[in-house]
Amino acid sequence: MAILPRVPLPNRPDMSPEQRALYDRIVASPTGGMVGPQRANIHSPELAEAWWQLGDMLRNRTILPQALVELAIIVAGRRWNSQVEFQVHAARAAQAGIDPAVIEAIRTGAAPEFPDGDAADVYEFARQVQMSGNAIDTAYDAVLARWGVRGVVELTAVIGFYTMVCIALNLHRIPLPDAAQSPLHSLDPADDLASLSPRRGHPT
Repeated sequence: MAILPRVPLPNRPDMSPEQRALYDRIVASPTGGMVGPQRANIHSPELAEAWWQLGDMLRNRTILPQALVELAIIVAGRRWNSQVEFQVHAARAAQAGIDPAVIEAIRTGAAPEFPDGDAADVYEFARQVQMSGNAIDTAYDAVLARWGVRGVVELTAVIGFYTMVCIALNLHRIPLPDAAQSPLHSLDPADDLASLSPRRGHPT
């Protein structure tokens, strides 16, 4: 049986003039549509506006390569068992150049093996933050060495923002687009959060 959203998800004709004006601006922007948690956030246009502006910056205007932003996002999606987030951003990660074998390993909870050090460092940093809320010095310093202070600050913000996205998707029970099949299965029936395996060859 389909799981129903917990809040109404209005279509454009059902929106207030304020909601409709924001919707039209978002659709006309590079974001291209109002999807995911924004379908619920539109009930608070001021929140939806701020959410859109921050998400657009973190997705499109950090100094990190787009593929690595998408990698950090799917790590969040897997950790929080967010079906929508993982489904949408796994496709974007593949389009941006993340190895499909890496995406599949993250999906299934296996230890991913990375062909390059940049992706390995972002994965390990994101994994540690998702698992503990922090990162050990070696993981932090690896990101810092590659992208500087701005890079490590922006990557931290990406992880935090998309964790918020996953929580909103789960809480409001936003459905998968177009009745898509759920990409994630439970990795541990005793835990609502998925454990993330260290990258292959990483000691911790």
